[in-house]
Amino acid sequence: MKINKKKFIYLISPLNIKSTFYADLIEVLKQKKVSFFQLRLKKEKFNKRLIIGRKIKKICKKFNVKFLINDDVYLTKKLDADGCHLGQKDMSILEARKLIGKKIIGITCHNSIRLAKNAVVNKADYIAFGAFNSSKTKKTKFRATNIILKKARNITKTPIVAIGGINFDNYKNLLLNKANFLAISGYIWKNKKLKPKEAIKKLI
Repeated sequence: MKINKKKFIYLISPLNIKSTFYADLIEVLKQKKVSFFQLRLKKEKFNKRLIIGRKIKKICKKFNVKFLINDDVYLTKKLDADGCHLGQKDMSILEARKLIGKKIIGITCHNSIRLAKNAVVNKADYIAFGAFNSSKTKKTKFRATNIILKKARNITKTPIVAIGGINFDNYKNLLLNKANFLAISGYIWKNKKLKPKEAIKKLI
């Protein structure tokens, strides 16, 4: 998986997709800082996620952004998305490979080098650690520190994604500590001071 240092953002969707979202997404992706977009809808039914996914896939393709699905390997296959992100309680990497072949598969490793090693052995395309900060998007059961980034970099060249409460005030520190990509959601979509386009422009 190629790493473009200028495109360090791994953008995660808001939990609710409103009609204004698609125009905002286009403006955000135009900034050419996003490598991945993950569709993360927990409450919508499969068919609704399918409809939303098809619209987003077209936008991602236009801006050369990899389109990933959270948790759902079957939706990934149905949409012919670029890949999926798996949690520790989701389908295993090996099972997912049987369904979607060589597509991108990333996995949550919380704050555990043991889980990271296991993911690398099973040939995950990236490993995600977090949460590095408190987050309003997701409850933070596990907390990760810069030490975990350094340890992970010492054992593997697999790309590393940092997640959890990442914003303008703390993003540079994670990049300096060898995170390849920063998973960001709330800072872009729930920013009370800045519109999505303005928020992403500040991340340089």
